[in-house]
Amino acid sequence: MQAPPAKILLIDDDPLFLQILSDAFRENGFTVVTANDGLKGIRAYLDEAPDVAIVDLVMPNLGGVSTCMEIGRISAGADPILILLTSMFKGAPHEHAKAEMGARIHIPKTTAPLDIVIIVEQLLDRKRYQQNKLLG
Repeated sequence: MQAPPAKILLIDDDPLFLQILSDAFRENGFTVVTANDGLKGIRAYLDEAPDVAIVDLVMPNLGGVSTCMEIGRISAGADPILILLTSMFKGAPHEHAKAEMGARIHIPKTTAPLDIVIIVEQLLDRKRYQQNKLLG
């Protein structure tokens, strides 16, 4: 059975980066919602209920850490997939056992858009597997 297309919320104040990442996700079958700052991102999260939120670290009005922490708080235990995207480090994408700076997944902005799509697909597959394991 094919999983329905996932909805991705991209929150970033860089319009070019937002467009490039939006295009990469749309070309791979995702529904994309965007916001250009943390406050609008939280509103979009509440309105759209995305499967994944990818949040830039440094933004006006509300930074990425505060945005991720607020989304985590308002998700009411839904355990959303929150990804912090940053140009602050250049290492490989990595996952923390517990959320750091509001998100368990940290991805450098230098990561190729298609690689970010692949990481998100893997995270969604793992979440679906874990949910099915609990049900069955």
